[in-house]
Amino acid sequence: MAASSSVPGSVLFDPWHRRGRLPLDGPLERASVGRPTLSFVTGLLGLGAAFLLFQFLLTPIALLTQIALAEGGLSMKVFQNPERLVASYTQELLISNSIGQVVGLAGPALLAARLHSSEWAAYLRLRGVDGRLLALALVGIVGLQPVTQWLAELNRALPLPESLRVMEQSQLELIRSVLESDLGLLFNVTMLALVPGVCEELLFRGYAQRQFERAAGPVGGILLAGGLFGLYHLRPSQALPLTVLGLYMAYLVWRTGSLVPAVLVHIVHNGLAVAGARYVETHPDYTVRVLERTSMPWSLVGLGFVIVGGVLYVMHSLASRIRDPERGTERSSP
Repeated sequence: MAASSSVPGSVLFDPWHRRGRLPLDGPLERASVGRPTLSFVTGLLGLGAAFLLFQFLLTPIALLTQIALAEGGLSMKVFQNPERLVASYTQELLISNSIGQVVGLAGPALLAARLHSSEWAAYLRLRGVDGRLLALALVGIVGLQPVTQWLAELNRALPLPESLRVMEQSQLELIRSVLESDLGLLFNVTMLALVPGVCEELLFRGYAQRQFERAAGPVGGILLAGGLFGLYHLRPSQALPLTVLGLYMAYLVWRTGSLVPAVLVHIVHNGLAVAGARYVETHPDYTVRVLERTSMPWSLVGLGFVIVGGVLYVMHSLASRIRDPERGTERSSP
């Protein structure tokens, strides 16, 4: 893989850009720190700051505001019983979470990109993509479903400290309450698939991956963006499948030169989970808990690996021909 390299104080080479390079003319590019170090640190700090802003400031404030408006005042008693809070304010929790993601994840990613380049949209790879590559990305996420389900089974079998399981339980209860609620499929898909798909991708595959690629090359960027995505959700029993999903989306962004495939794949992946849960709720013989513990047949897991492997193979060569139609091969970065 050819790394996207930068010339100090000048440009960032991007073979998918119309000119092949982006201007590095933002305030952060004037720092005297070495470029790889600066890129790595800003990538980590961007993720950390956005996470804290989203989880511990914006989302709680949005939730408190909604509860105060609904109740005509705010009483801290409502927070003494987490189960009652989830059951009574499921919609408010979802809306607060979405507000936190839009302002706390997407907002910092857009601002940080502008601090690096005047062409901030291209810096985040906010550009169109060939329809064939987009179709391949969607086929791949369908094939990845049984693989991630199998990985989730393996992950749950790993020994985890009880404190981590307790921490994760509150998140799982909220998700189950939402999926089992009567808020409506469209509302749930918007809150649990559309908003996270756009906001998390802007931060992880848009900004952070670009920074990690500048620091460690494409392979390092993909591994860091994918691995940190798995840890970001604070769900230890889902770390393996989330990491694999993150790696797949990170590869899509690098290989296609666009953030669009990762956003769409993220939305489809979460949307399938929401739709599957809604289907289960309409059939009384099943529950969400039972669905989570259903073993994935080996035949489907094997088929999933074949589909994903085939998609990656075809995409790797097709993307090169699309990007450089005259030679059909990758251009090397100066």
